Amino acid sequence: MEPHSTHSWITMKDLPESERPRERLTRHGAGALSTAELLAILLRTGRRGENALQLAHRVLQICGGLAGLARTPIPELAQIPGIGLAKAAQIQAALELGRRVATATPGERPQVRSAHDAYLLVADMADLEQETLRVLLLDTRGKILAIPTIYVGNVNTTLVRPAEIFREAIRRNAVSLIITHNHPSGDPTPSPEDIALTRDLVAAGQLLGIRVLDHLIIGRGQYTSLREHGVAFPAP
Repeated sequence: MEPHSTHSWITMKDLPESERPRERLTRHGAGALSTAELLAILLRTGRRGENALQLAHRVLQICGGLAGLARTPIPELAQIPGIGLAKAAQIQAALELGRRVATATPGERPQVRSAHDAYLLVADMADLEQETLRVLLLDTRGKILAIPTIYVGNVNTTLVRPAEIFREAIRRNAVSLIITHNHPSGDPTPSPEDIALTRDLVAAGQLLGIRVLDHLIIGRGQYTSLREHGVAFPAP
């Protein structure tokens, strides 16, 4: 008999009501929930030995955070104990809805007028366990064309190539972009590598005719705009 088969069934009802994801969403709104809590609401149930929230944490750990989850095919996702095909399909459907919101018709697509507008679109990156780089691709009116994940891992000048950053921008006919990446430590203070990477990307954008508007570093509940701090961007 496997060790976990002797564990008692842990349900969400075992948690204090104030800590249950569904109740927290109702009281505080979806923006107040972590990625794991939102995923737990989608999963609804766990399995023997872990509730839905514990299962959600394990799924995110296995997949490498939300970005990894978004790239995991349904068959592979379904193989995770406690998931199966039905839950894997639910997860992928929810992720696809999120993508479609970001790339909806021009009248519905979010418009980015400030660093804070951009931050609100990627605030979930604070919950990612791995350093992840996304790019907000914008049209001539500053509306979102797409928010692709470009890189997962150490984000620095030696590993991230400008070609990877601008490939999607060119494909989508973006006229400008905003770089975003997270610091899993929770501290959004830019490192020397962050500043060097930004300078390289600003220079590459000038050559390609695609303006790099900003580089946001996402921390726990806060962010740093390199442009607002006068770092790595030429004076206006």
